[in-house]
Amino acid sequence: MVAFGKKLKERQIQEWQGYYINYKLMKKKVKQYTLQIQAGALDRRYVLKDFSRMLDNQIEKIVLFLLEQQGLLASRIEKLNEQQDSLQEQPDISKISELREAYREVGRDLLKLLFFVEVNAIGLRKILKKFDKRFGSKFTDYYVKTRANHPYSQLQQVFKHVGVGAVVGAISRNLAELQDRQGSYLSIYDQPALPLQDPVVDSLKSAVDRLTYSTNFLHFLAQHALIMQEELPTPIEEHIEDGSYHFMSLLLNLANTFLYMVNTYIIVPTADDYSISLGAAATVCGVIIGSMAVAQIFSSVYFSAWSNKSYFKPLLFSSIALFLGNVLYALAFDFNSITILLIGRLFCGFGSARAVNRRYISDCVPLKIRMQASAGFVSASALGMACGPALAGLLQTNFKIYKLTFNQNTLPGWVMAFAWLAYLVWLWISFREPSRENDKNHISEGSNNVESENLEKGLAQPLLLTSEENQQQDDDQDYDGSEEASEESRGPATSIGSAYRLLTPSVKVQLLIYFMLKYAMEILLSESSVVTTNYFRWSTGTVAIFLAGLGLTVLPVNIFVGSYISNMFEDRQILLASEIMVLLGILFSFHVIGKYTVPQYVCSGLVMFVSAEVLEGVNLSLLSRVMSSRLSRGTYNGGLLSTEAGTIARVIADGTITLAGFLGQNKLLNFTLLPSLLICVASIIATCCTYNSLY
Repeated sequence: MVAFGKKLKERQIQEWQGYYINYKLMKKKVKQYTLQIQAGALDRRYVLKDFSRMLDNQIEKIVLFLLEQQGLLASRIEKLNEQQDSLQEQPDISKISELREAYREVGRDLLKLLFFVEVNAIGLRKILKKFDKRFGSKFTDYYVKTRANHPYSQLQQVFKHVGVGAVVGAISRNLAELQDRQGSYLSIYDQPALPLQDPVVDSLKSAVDRLTYSTNFLHFLAQHALIMQEELPTPIEEHIEDGSYHFMSLLLNLANTFLYMVNTYIIVPTADDYSISLGAAATVCGVIIGSMAVAQIFSSVYFSAWSNKSYFKPLLFSSIALFLGNVLYALAFDFNSITILLIGRLFCGFGSARAVNRRYISDCVPLKIRMQASAGFVSASALGMACGPALAGLLQTNFKIYKLTFNQNTLPGWVMAFAWLAYLVWLWISFREPSRENDKNHISEGSNNVESENLEKGLAQPLLLTSEENQQQDDDQDYDGSEEASEESRGPATSIGSAYRLLTPSVKVQLLIYFMLKYAMEILLSESSVVTTNYFRWSTGTVAIFLAGLGLTVLPVNIFVGSYISNMFEDRQILLASEIMVLLGILFSFHVIGKYTVPQYVCSGLVMFVSAEVLEGVNLSLLSRVMSSRLSRGTYNGGLLSTEAGTIARVIADGTITLAGFLGQNKLLNFTLLPSLLICVASIIATCCTYNSLY
């Protein structure tokens, strides 16, 4: 990975080099401050004052250049407006085309200016972060608050984007007027819902959105996917990247995600009944459900590696494996074989292509819609999780065709086999393999780097907020303890072992939290049919309604947290609060004394599940910011590590359910909740111990 300072220099527009933030000089200055303070030559107050003055000068240089360039663009637009007025009297098609192209050229120059601002914003944020880490101070708090709230603040003047918005508006309006509207007299102000179909305007809007980025529902939801973003913007237009993008292929990836989640949870309400019908104990449902996760541990690795070469072939293999797995799962009833049933579930696990789904979004979806695609990935997963149990609740019938039995136990397998067969045909007809050359360029430029968000929550300063930034170079420097280490070119991890060695204490804590929440959720979901049958005599339909209800809470909860809670509190505060709520949900789930009631079970399960969902989003957001840059790309990336941690948690949880069955169903609930309680307490302690390094 190229050091940030070098990458910053490479991304600079050559003719504007003298107006960028001098990141290299400021980094050297921070190092000098450190040496001088250690030698006793300077005191901290002088350092703070001197560094503040240097930052002010750098920002003023950027601001004045920005204002100068905005004035030049405004003058060009004014001259073009005069030409447009003259064309109103004597229309000339060729001159109208030339005028439209001239407006587009102004738009492209404005786009370069926006990239200039964004690169400087990233550099400023990184140097502030570096200063805080070197001196263990809250200098950023002081600097941002004093500069952002002052009436003459350079930060306020430039990053409210008043001038930029005016130029974007002028370009959009005039291009709209020059566009052939077939005799319509309506302007963009009369029909604001109709966007102007011009690539330059779309690019400008995307660039402005990045600069004015603030935490909202869509960003919060997209964080669940742990799909990486670019570290620095590029002034090159995105039509190059669009060459590898195909909407139907993206839709097929999201459909694969949805169907796989339906496939995972459609058997949960009936797994205990199926187990009993084959002569096994009800608690063997843990092994039946968990066998799919066991296979997924291995499939995640080979699918991640396979996606380095192709996207179509792994999706094809995934569909075939899941089709065969579901057929075997359904046939196990007529063969009266628990072995065939387990083999079928293993086949389903071997078809888990979620690594490919993530990788396709990361590598092949244009930057301007990647965040929406990431949110779509998470939404498809949540919808599949809710639809699976709901669909199982509808399949309450019993009939035979020839020698094949169709009942509540086998119908989930038959229905999913048909769904995967239909998907296979759709995939074969519609999927388009992207250009591997574009993917390689995309990856080499660091397209898998991690999203970031506010440096200071509550201070919505666009200077410090960008969806394109990545802090990991600085993180690597601090963890390695040397500046020289960051200057070396380092490739991605080449094995699980080398990836594990790159994990810092903060990352390990985040993975522990992820393991804990996945373990707790799997215990709740997988044993629900056994527990509710034992305590409440619930039918399969009632269990299905309960599980579907839990799944349907995912999107509303994320809307609330992403739109409101995450704007009011820091991520680390939400993280700790969510862990405590998961702990309370687990404690309230125990059957200690008296009769175990439906309200106790439903309320405790709801608290545990909803808190775990909130925790997952915040945890993955923080994980993306403390993970090494070497884990942001390649086969053994951060997404794979988090998937493996969650899958292993599910395997252990399902195994725990089956082991607890030997103690009797009356002891199943408390026995399975005890490990959840211990892991949750351990994660809270670990979070508190590393509280300052998690954000």
